[in-house]
Amino acid sequence: MTETVQDLDPVGVVGAGQMGVGVALCFARAGHQVTVTEPSPEARATAPRRLRRGLRQAVLSGGERPDVAAVLARVHWTADLADLRRSAFVVECAAERQPLKEDIFRELDRICPQHTILASCTSAVPVAALAAATSRPDRVLATHFMNPAPVKTAVEVARGAATSPAALQRTLDLLVSLGKSPVVVADAPGFVTNRVLMLTINEAATVVHEGTATPAVVDRIFRDCFGHPTGPLATADLIGLDTVVDTLNVLYAHTNDPRFLPSPLLAKLVAEGRTGRKSASGFHTYPTATP
Repeated sequence: MTETVQDLDPVGVVGAGQMGVGVALCFARAGHQVTVTEPSPEARATAPRRLRRGLRQAVLSGGERPDVAAVLARVHWTADLADLRRSAFVVECAAERQPLKEDIFRELDRICPQHTILASCTSAVPVAALAAATSRPDRVLATHFMNPAPVKTAVEVARGAATSPAALQRTLDLLVSLGKSPVVVADAPGFVTNRVLMLTINEAATVVHEGTATPAVVDRIFRDCFGHPTGPLATADLIGLDTVVDTLNVLYAHTNDPRFLPSPLLAKLVAEGRTGRKSASGFHTYPTATP
């Protein structure tokens, strides 16, 4: 029997933050019914508006114009993780804190059917750590969507040592059906993207902290000299400086490499609530916050 897109429905997404809403939109645009769990009433209340804004951004970036009402109707918002008990594929998009993610995977393992694939949108926590919190390490892997998820086509897929070939292939087929281009890497702290990117951001912040250059100059050098579309510090603002610090802390915990200790400037900005675009101020300033 041939598996169809709808055989996985409702796809589960844990978390209605920036990445969770973006990932939910990717699935909904492709025709999936999606259940998003989010404990915060505030985040749930703003999620439909943010989903609509992400859909508009995706269309402006060259995507096909969908039936907006139909896409929005495919997404169900809930506070209860148990509402994912019928999902055959779940993507966890919680904050980049390993104990939190492990607790979620432990609970998903209890709630979801044994055949359910549990994926994480983590950008730093090793798959092995999340798999160890479950009784199904063969069906655990990372699907690191890029930000903004509805616009970026690449997805970094990290396969754990115990991830089965069948679970990996099912995940790759699903991502391709979303119009994504999955790239498979081995399991490691930060995988490829953030093992390299976080060092770059941290060093760029240190350069600014030491007075060598302003954030604008650092980003201009990366744009003009290396062809980067934005630069490391504007990228950090987009990610969220609080998320950058959380990611650096995860990397340091797993590597004990002092290069991953957050720059004093990064720590200062986060302590002041200047977390980037979502607060309208980080390394750069922005006209309005984009929560």
